[in-house]
Amino acid sequence: MAKQLAFHFNSSLCNGCKACVIACKSKNALPVDVNYRRVYEYGGGGWVADPMAPAFLTPNNIFVYSLSVACMHCENPACVDVCPAKAIEKRDDGIVVVDSDKCIGCHYCSWACPYGAPQFDPEEGTMRKCDMCADVVDEGGTPYCVSACPMRALDFGELEELRAKYGTVAEVAPLPPADITNPAFVLTPHRHSQPVGSKVGRVYDDEV
Repeated sequence: MAKQLAFHFNSSLCNGCKACVIACKSKNALPVDVNYRRVYEYGGGGWVADPMAPAFLTPNNIFVYSLSVACMHCENPACVDVCPAKAIEKRDDGIVVVDSDKCIGCHYCSWACPYGAPQFDPEEGTMRKCDMCADVVDEGGTPYCVSACPMRALDFGELEELRAKYGTVAEVAPLPPADITNPAFVLTPHRHSQPVGSKVGRVYDDEV
């Protein structure tokens, strides 16, 4: 089997601090509105009148959990197939990268990616995305987001090794179904995680 590097994320450990987002943004000198990595807070439930004291409200099935996601470096990356400039390629180690010298900024990759990973950089006029800190990985290092996580909720390595260690889950709400592109991603779900496609919750913070 070909080598495939991947991310692991433990939703039960993540406290939503966004240290991973900041580390990524700093490492890649990203503009304000461009984020390779995002942390979503997904939750649901509400408050209902207490049947014994209707003037008071009590929690009703309230839940919330965080998801830290970036490019999934999919085994079948939709972005590669749709790029008319052949600016996106999958390396031998499975990392999907954008060649900014070839990119024409057409947005096709962003529209095709079910995770919305490619981002348009208005300053450069090209699409950009997480490359798993390829320059650091090539030197034997660890992606900045993984190193920055104070809760050790992120990990990376060979996909099959991560699956053997953490399991094979790669989807929960609000992520798209994993069978679309086969993401190189292993997820340890939060105990309140909802199944993919569930409509019982919503994203509370979709800006970062």
